[in-house]
Amino acid sequence: MELRLFLLISLALAAPAFAQERRNAFDDPFLQVTSALPGCPVPRPPGFTPEEVRKEAHVRAQHGTSCYRVGRCRLPNSYLYDKEIIPRVQQYIRMDGRFDDTSVWVLGERRLVTLMGCVNTREQAEQMEKSVQLVDDVMGVVNYLMVGTQGRPKYETRP
Repeated sequence: MELRLFLLISLALAAPAFAQERRNAFDDPFLQVTSALPGCPVPRPPGFTPEEVRKEAHVRAQHGTSCYRVGRCRLPNSYLYDKEIIPRVQQYIRMDGRFDDTSVWVLGERRLVTLMGCVNTREQAEQMEKSVQLVDDVMGVVNYLMVGTQGRPKYETRP
């Protein structure tokens, strides 16, 4: 009985070591584009456990190719655009000048750009969203920007 109890306790203590590591298995582009607001909650980088990768792979195959099948994309998979889009979004935000006083990260996934981080006003968040929408090949923008650095962000943060 003592051996059984010892094994159960050992397994319970070792459980965190068995936690599945998250990695950016699909190589989704994720960049910090501005960094002027110290204390802004840092978003968790994209990552998937091996189990999530198996589930996500099927969904990505369907979503990625449907754009091409119906004639809305020139490339055979909409995820192929992201590695080009995100550096251009970074360049656009940095060159604009209106967003120099923010701390913002961008994530690209299926021609959708997710904005995460901190801005100074709600108007600035709206301006950034509209500006990014103008970048060639961007299909949509998800705005998770928060005003200021206090409060709870709409995005998951780095552990």
